[in-house]
Amino acid sequence: MPTVRVALDAMGGDHAPGACVSGAVQAAQQGVGVVLVGRSDVLAEELSRHGAIEGLPLSVVDAPDVIAMDEAPLAALRRKPRSSVRVAADLVANGEADACYSVGHTGAALLAAHAAFGLLPGVDRPALAVVVPTETGAAVLLDAGASVECRPEHLVQFAQMGTAYAREALHVDNPRVGLLSIGEEAAKGNDLIREAHARLLEVPLNFIGNVDARDLFTGGADVVVCDGFTGNIALKVGEGLVEAVERMLRKEFGAEIVSQIGALLTTRAFARFRQRVDYAEYGGAPLLGVARLAIVGHGRSSPQAIARGLAMAARLAEARMVERLADALARA
Repeated sequence: MPTVRVALDAMGGDHAPGACVSGAVQAAQQGVGVVLVGRSDVLAEELSRHGAIEGLPLSVVDAPDVIAMDEAPLAALRRKPRSSVRVAADLVANGEADACYSVGHTGAALLAAHAAFGLLPGVDRPALAVVVPTETGAAVLLDAGASVECRPEHLVQFAQMGTAYAREALHVDNPRVGLLSIGEEAAKGNDLIREAHARLLEVPLNFIGNVDARDLFTGGADVVVCDGFTGNIALKVGEGLVEAVERMLRKEFGAEIVSQIGALLTTRAFARFRQRVDYAEYGGAPLLGVARLAIVGHGRSSPQAIARGLAMAARLAEARMVERLADALARA
């Protein structure tokens, strides 16, 4: 049996519970231990659709309540203490699982993890760390939505956590840290950015200064730091642009016979491009700063994306990412 188990909020996401159960089965077939958390009768019915699953490292924990995507997360968690996302976090807090993973209500997942785990010493605000594609490989963007209102010291903490995570996720020995702003000059940006810039110059990080928004995907920085409001907008603009470009290219390729031939010739290249920018390739984003491992995935995640997210959670748990992050913060 696997030594690592991931508690999956099996009722969360746009395509739950079917996509969650399918993704869990795929991950279990690859050796990932998965605890499916949700309405046990519903999950049992979904599992029955997958034929012979005996012997796979799958188990079910009942959670009768579900938090809908349109509910206010704090109020919903109070009304529904046995919601699937909260029960998944509690399993980790109680040592019955090593990580939790949800593609459901992001706010509820963040609050549940924060409440169940608490924060690491030296951390005032958690941050979602998203791996984004760049021209030269990838970079870590944080915060992508966990902490909307930030102070300069919070951005410094994000830079420290992002550096530690980039070493683990991107295998970069000395990650370059950039501060997302409206220009590269130190005087650019609002009061938050200018003061954070000054403070980042004083800490032992490979701080390269401000990063202009148009350079987010060029690869000039390995870690890009911003508040959660700005980061969430930047991330969604990037996702929307990729989808719009894909639709426009398909429309143009289908316009004429010559274009159709061109489309055929570029199919492989386009597929490689789509793979590089597809959020499903990464599966989710870790919530850095909480005292146990929590991964948040995209609400539209397919079974394949969920399987990758579960594998990511297991990999980071095995690598003791939270402990390494705590050590890095202590040294800082």
